[in-house]
Amino acid sequence: MLDNVVKRVRLWKDVEPFYPDQTRGLPKTSESRGTEAVMNALILATRDGNAAPPALSDDARQAFANMWPLQFRAGDQTGAWAWLNFHYEPWESNDSPFFGAALAAVAIGTAPDKYAATPDIQERVGLLRTYLQKHVDDEILFNKVMALWASAKLGGVVTGPQAHAIFTALTERQQADGGWAIASLGPWKRIDGSASETASDGYATGLIVFAVRQAGVSRDEPRLAGAVAWLEHHQDAATGMWRASSLNKQRDPASDAGKFMSDAATAYAVLALTR
Repeated sequence: MLDNVVKRVRLWKDVEPFYPDQTRGLPKTSESRGTEAVMNALILATRDGNAAPPALSDDARQAFANMWPLQFRAGDQTGAWAWLNFHYEPWESNDSPFFGAALAAVAIGTAPDKYAATPDIQERVGLLRTYLQKHVDDEILFNKVMALWASAKLGGVVTGPQAHAIFTALTERQQADGGWAIASLGPWKRIDGSASETASDGYATGLIVFAVRQAGVSRDEPRLAGAVAWLEHHQDAATGMWRASSLNKQRDPASDAGKFMSDAATAYAVLALTR
């Protein structure tokens, strides 16, 4: 996967977008490029930050160089990037540009060698912070959790009172077993009319524990301790995964599409328990 990311970063001006306008309709080329640029930077910054010793590679620098020209500099999306919208929650929908901007902030703040303090990107970083600050109060709770993570990495995204308000809203939705259900973090309804899953799942619980810990809340805080205990006791013994279900429709959990949310759930559960 990393080899493929590096190849596309290096050949950025030559490779086709994953979803071109010509086959997917307008404005999919712009959305595809913006999304990939942010994800490439995040992937390589994370890789480099975990190296021994941490050092920002030329490829990661190129990924950021590919990302910055695609940042909006006018309109309501100033500071953010075009983001894929296939009307699939929670990553590719009307609310997803904020999600993408939060990931860009995580990428910048994760990059080693004090990349976030680089003088020639300060105007662009300022636009990103302003976008996140401007919109966070009006975002769905799922995106507010992403803002906690972004602020922990980049700084200046949410204020202390805002972080407290987000944590309070999360505790109000925490279930009796200590976990959270992803469906409780937004006003989502499945397009096939089926009922959303209401049981606690690994995606919501893992993401919230990870983000809240990044924001500085102690693991010993009673609500958080209950969530950690939920994660410790709800890994599927047969597969090793933590489960979550689609927000968009009822899916066969054994199908590729049915595994998307459980893949994400497992990743965030591991991040929550190891960080």
